[in-house]
Amino acid sequence: MNSFWQQPWGNNQIGDYLVVGAVVSLVWVFRHPISNYFAGLLFRWLRHLLKKVERPLFNELVIGPLERFVLVLVTVVMLYRLNFPPALNISIYKFDTKELLNSLGTLVLISTFTSLIIRAIDFAAILLEQRAGQTPDQSDNQLIVFFKDFFKVLLVILSGLVILRFAFGWNIGGLLTGLSIVGAAIALALKESLENLIASFIIFFDKPFATGDLVKVNAITGTVEKIGLRSTRIRTEQKTFVTVPNKQMVDSVLDNFSLRTQRRAELKLELASTNTPYLLQEFIERARIVLQREKVEQSSVTLSDLRLNRVVVDIEYYTAAIPIAEFNAIREAVNLEILQAAHTLGLAWPTE
Repeated sequence: MNSFWQQPWGNNQIGDYLVVGAVVSLVWVFRHPISNYFAGLLFRWLRHLLKKVERPLFNELVIGPLERFVLVLVTVVMLYRLNFPPALNISIYKFDTKELLNSLGTLVLISTFTSLIIRAIDFAAILLEQRAGQTPDQSDNQLIVFFKDFFKVLLVILSGLVILRFAFGWNIGGLLTGLSIVGAAIALALKESLENLIASFIIFFDKPFATGDLVKVNAITGTVEKIGLRSTRIRTEQKTFVTVPNKQMVDSVLDNFSLRTQRRAELKLELASTNTPYLLQEFIERARIVLQREKVEQSSVTLSDLRLNRVVVDIEYYTAAIPIAEFNAIREAVNLEILQAAHTLGLAWPTE
């Protein structure tokens, strides 16, 4: 006589259900220690490849998805040990219940594994950003962000193809052949998006600007906050957020103020022609002395024009590539001192 555990129930023995339930329950209870063990193995391997790998950050990104993957993997494998009851195998359209459950298990397994790989990409990107942050060149940082998003998109597409092949049994080769024909039509419809994608590669490899640069393009002036696959996000001087397609960032004339080597200031003074040449010469000499100050690298003061009732004095100077607030302070001080020199000499101004 068979024991209670060998009694058949639903095309399986009761002991089979007990084994499956016990294993899944144990994995559920100990999912964190199991995941922590495998994460530790992976962490020790990474530590030989990358210096200064932070274990808490690694655990925060990897442990959660790893727990879900281990639980789903064990559950799917154990359920495959059971024989599906024929009485429950109901046909639904072109599929039956058993096929749908198999497809659902494969779908969940591939999805959780994809989620784990995405977290691994995030972790690798954080490590590379930390290393790139030690260099003054910001282009490395934006390149990491770009390829992080790019590889995530590729992974999701690949995951979708794998799901279609192994979960739903589609012929990927035939699908790709059909998509190549449809792809041409889609490429024409998405011509602008593809141009923006290509432009994003041009930006990252040609490096006309980087994240954090102050730029002017198409009458828009602001700081680049993010360079994406399709567009560049700019914080304007009015603190608004502008999205500019990457194709425009490449095709338009772009002025990168952050790459300037100097700042230029110009002052044009119109004085009355009744001022004597001696006073005008004295004023020009004093203006040249005013410009002999720290941070002013080049300067010129010239009597540039003679008119019917006035003379024109052009004052031009260049400072180092200092912050705009410091530049404005120098320009204000120069203007006040030149104005003071004009009043001290008693220069006359045009009346008309």
